[in-house]
Amino acid sequence: MRYLALGDSYTIGESVSAHERFPVQLARRLREQGIQIDEPQIIARTGWTTDELERAILQNPPPGPFDLVTLLIGVNNQYRGRDAEEYRREFVGLLERAIAFAGNNPARVIVISIPDWGMTPFGRNRKNVSAEIDMFNAINQSEATARGVHYVNITPISRKAENDTSLIAGDGLHPSGKMYSQWVDLLLPIAQRILASSQD
Repeated sequence: MRYLALGDSYTIGESVSAHERFPVQLARRLREQGIQIDEPQIIARTGWTTDELERAILQNPPPGPFDLVTLLIGVNNQYRGRDAEEYRREFVGLLERAIAFAGNNPARVIVISIPDWGMTPFGRNRKNVSAEIDMFNAINQSEATARGVHYVNITPISRKAENDTSLIAGDGLHPSGKMYSQWVDLLLPIAQRILASSQD
């Protein structure tokens, strides 16, 4: 089976080794459960906003369909001070693409919430960052729910980094492999159900 992961630095795994990226960890854990799945195809780059991810997809569209698609995007929109309604509009476009890549089956798509980078050593004005992250996550959750797409809220895990530096990568900003593993704990049962239905 085939897995497509769409996103930014959190999907490509900035500052961690390739095997620690959450899509790679998820695929490995699925194989451990007896599910035959390829290595994930990842379209993601550090710093990407919604429009930049869209542009990359248009320039080199991955050949679908995929049995599983994850989408995690928006932190750079927040970081750059982009408008929330612009984010909603562009996120919806990406979500519709993700559904199309999943054979037009929204039940094969998982939207992942944006982590709270304000809890890292780089975080300044933490309350403001957290409030903005919550606003952007309210948007992506509502749009995912409206389309029957799965939603996984990993933001509370990211906020544990305020008191646990082992959850932060060596750059002091991005998640460590340990944090990604905790994300996968939440993603795994949903991905298992999705792929079990694909096998039926």
